[in-house]
Amino acid sequence: MEPPDSPVTIPALQQMKRDGRKIVGVVAWDYQIAQIVDRVGVDIVSVGDTVGVNLWGRANPLEITMSEMLVVCKAVRRGVKRALVSCDFPFGPLQEGTESAVKAAILLTKEGGADMVKLDGAADFPDAVRAIARSGIPVFAQFGITPQTALQYGITPAAATKPLTQVTDDMTAKFVEQAKRLEDVGASLLDFTNSGPVTGAAVAAAVSIPVLGGFGGGPWLDGRMRMAHAAIGYAASNLDSHGENYANVAKIAFDAISAYVEDVRAGRQIKRAGPVRPMK
Repeated sequence: MEPPDSPVTIPALQQMKRDGRKIVGVVAWDYQIAQIVDRVGVDIVSVGDTVGVNLWGRANPLEITMSEMLVVCKAVRRGVKRALVSCDFPFGPLQEGTESAVKAAILLTKEGGADMVKLDGAADFPDAVRAIARSGIPVFAQFGITPQTALQYGITPAAATKPLTQVTDDMTAKFVEQAKRLEDVGASLLDFTNSGPVTGAAVAAAVSIPVLGGFGGGPWLDGRMRMAHAAIGYAASNLDSHGENYANVAKIAFDAISAYVEDVRAGRQIKRAGPVRPMK
């Protein structure tokens, strides 16, 4: 099925929630993957600050800088023509105050090319969300147990980049209140991290704007977010394990490079890419 040609808009996503149609988001960090997922027809391409951990091998997701996020955002923007591009705030601008947050949002949209900005821990900074929204920049407000809020729940930022079970039924009222507050101050979309089926369903029902989720998300939300690299099994760890992926690109790459090494060492002509065949 060919994806629609018309660009995705915030009102279109909000209408999808009202119609009961699921929203598809992926996290991407490079030009090639961005082109692929956009051609598939996803609705949102999110430039995640987890690039430092998952692509660059850092131990802590809080180490990423604004200049690094700009580089990655620009690369993804070049590859996306139809989907909405969201870019994460690195740790710092939001915590430094509302004025700093607005400047960061302007930088990511004006220079980085993002259509909207994602604020980790947005529930703690409603004034910043309101100010950014008033400046004309849509806000994708992330809340729940996230890398930038993990410490207050006794969890390391690195641990919050993996599925958790710490969200309990007792936290439902708190997260529902936060979701309503974020909608009231102007957030366009919500990213509820580590929600779970009970709390997630309650939050999605409590607000009129779409609620998406990655870890802890599921059909009880209005849509899903997942790293493209996780979906295709790109990580080296996939060589030794069989996770819930739609492919094992790591194994394909390993086998291809192994064959290349064997050809070179045996003195054979290496294989070249053949003619491009039209996709079915």
